[in-house]
Amino acid sequence: MAAQLTLQRLHKLIWLLIYGGLLTLILGIATARTDQALGWSLIVGGGVLAVVGVVLIAVRARLHTDPGP
Repeated sequence: MAAQLTLQRLHKLIWLLIYGGLLTLILGIATARTDQALGWSLIVGGGVLAVVGVVLIAVRARLHTDPGP
């Protein structure tokens, strides 16, 4: 059981991780043309962030809100 506020924060964090990760991944692809090491670092970092966001969607699906008074 989780409080409604906690679930809202988790929801915001999930989408921040997914969109931020995908944006970083795209920037890494564009940067890899001029600087291979930096580009791959951004690609891997962005991919990891996006995957963490997707995993948190599964975690969020298993959580339920606390019953009201």
